Amino acid sequence: MTHTFHPTTLREYDIRGIVGKTLGPDDARAIGRSFGTLIRRAGGRRVAVARDGRDSSEMLEEALVAGLCASGCDVVTIGLGPTPMLYYAEAALEHIDGGIQITGSHNPADYNGFKMVFQHGPFFGRDIEALGIMAAEGDWEEGSGAVEAADILDLYVDRLMASYAGGEFRIGWDAGNGAAGPVVEALVKKLPGEHFTLFTDVDGRFPNHHPDPTDEANLADLKRLVADKSLDFGVAFDGDGDRIGAVDGEGRVIWGDQLLAILSEPVLKADPGATIIADVKASQALFDRIEELGGKPLMWKTGHSLIKPRIITALTMRSMRRCS
Repeated sequence: MTHTFHPTTLREYDIRGIVGKTLGPDDARAIGRSFGTLIRRAGGRRVAVARDGRDSSEMLEEALVAGLCASGCDVVTIGLGPTPMLYYAEAALEHIDGGIQITGSHNPADYNGFKMVFQHGPFFGRDIEALGIMAAEGDWEEGSGAVEAADILDLYVDRLMASYAGGEFRIGWDAGNGAAGPVVEALVKKLPGEHFTLFTDVDGRFPNHHPDPTDEANLADLKRLVADKSLDFGVAFDGDGDRIGAVDGEGRVIWGDQLLAILSEPVLKADPGATIIADVKASQALFDRIEELGGKPLMWKTGHSLIKPRIITALTMRSMRRCS
């Protein structure tokens, strides 16, 4: 048996398409077969799977899990949650060799797709191309894996809280009816300060606004909340909770490079001279600010799959210099 992906479903960092047109359950099953085969041939066995709240996500999850099991992988289903929670599961649960998040990210409701991590590392570019080649050739391992469920939302929220060292703030949160909603509701119960939430009920149709917080038009409700409640700031999430938008207490958008400049201050206070990495889309003002704070700015390629390995490299080199 072979399967050919529609070309538009293969992207550099993930697999994405319009459900019913360029993406469907047969694709999901084939992705499971190919990814599971790679895991098996690398000596692994167990794969964590999670999904966002889109109407098509459960259907795609069922097909994906079937494909993974048919290649001999055991599957740990995490259920509904944001993509960072899947990354946490892949890193924190025992004997997990890979992870797949079913998500259309910040795209319209009729889109969906897959984000993957392989043995605690990024999976992108030629790795994704390899899945398509294997599917077209039917180059798959055979087996019969088992499925188990794991509820890790509380563990994930506890991990987020373990890193919190801030003070008490009055914050507005807009989950945009995306997969981050339940996590946000659990998180604000533990955070100090006062918190107001918007659209934390998960609805894959995104009835209130488009799930892309980097578009200022989608921050109108959050701006209104911050103004009405005189809040310190507000944070909005995309459909799978791995990108944010932010506004200050006056309702002004805090763009990504501005956020990194703000976050660099406590990092460089705690670790003087540290390297701060930003992608090529960042402004020169960010790099100048990092230098003013005593840090070492480093411009790198766009995409979390490329940034993450570079962060690890920078940390390793810094550790080696300290030990020499």
